[in-house]
Amino acid sequence: KASDEAAKGRNGGLRVDAGKYHTELLLDGSTSVVVFLSDVDDKPIPAAGFKATAILVIDGKSRRIELVPADASRLVGTAPSPVRPGVKGVVQLTSPDGATQQGKF
Repeated sequence: KASDEAAKGRNGGLRVDAGKYHTELLLDGSTSVVVFLSDVDDKPIPAAGFKATAILVIDGKSRRIELVPADASRLVGTAPSPVRPGVKGVVQLTSPDGATQQGKF
């Protein structure tokens, strides 16, 4: 289905739905992993209070990368080795109210 396809996000990453949120995964070939949060209308929402884990397939192995709130609508983490754009994986998101959602990339 087209709705399962990752779309291009406003920050240049891949955007997918995660429950009532949109998650945009931005990878630039470094060890930096950035997720931008927005609502269903694509309006950025503050990352404060959110927790997230990116589970990405890096060099053939599944790696868990903890993501912590940074400024504005960004959650950031560091991978054990450089991550190329287009990698497969999921972002597990826990909102401030304790609900969990998942976005598949």
